[in-house]
Amino acid sequence: MLNFNKTFLKNLHVIKIDPFKDIRGEFARFFCEKDFKEIGLSKKIVNVNYSKTMNKGDVRGMHYQKSPYAEIKIVKCINGKIYDVAIDMREDSDTYLQYFGIELSQDNNTMLYVPEGFAHGFQSLTDNAEIIYFNTQFYKPEFEKGVNIIDPRIDIKWPIQIANQSEKDKKIKFIAN
Repeated sequence: MLNFNKTFLKNLHVIKIDPFKDIRGEFARFFCEKDFKEIGLSKKIVNVNYSKTMNKGDVRGMHYQKSPYAEIKIVKCINGKIYDVAIDMREDSDTYLQYFGIELSQDNNTMLYVPEGFAHGFQSLTDNAEIIYFNTQFYKPEFEKGVNIIDPRIDIKWPIQIANQSEKDKKIKFIAN
């Protein structure tokens, strides 16, 4: 069973997974079309991606795609632990440029539903952190945007010192005042 919990950012949900457990182990459902439609996900999942981050402290993100290729992501950590972050990039939103962060791990049975118009990224809190994420849009590099992970306008409080990030992400400019 999936339990959806609203956050202070409109349409951003923390999803708690209630797995079935017995002496053999456990079974959990990460996605059920009917459950997601109830919170407004009417778009089709077009791909499921996997990411492995080798080193504790490394950051991936913050990425999003502009309309008409804006995407929804559903993020689950399947090994290790991450600090997962979503930033509201919707200019007409009351919470524009505010962020939400949450720890996701292989053990806490939690996922993050990231709606369209949000930048997404994460910091690995362990070596060999692995995530899967479901997307509603194909990757379109010409519509890709990013937010610098140390942008002072956002002021993300990363839980541990930043170790590495991609050269591409280091070049993302700060948001103008």
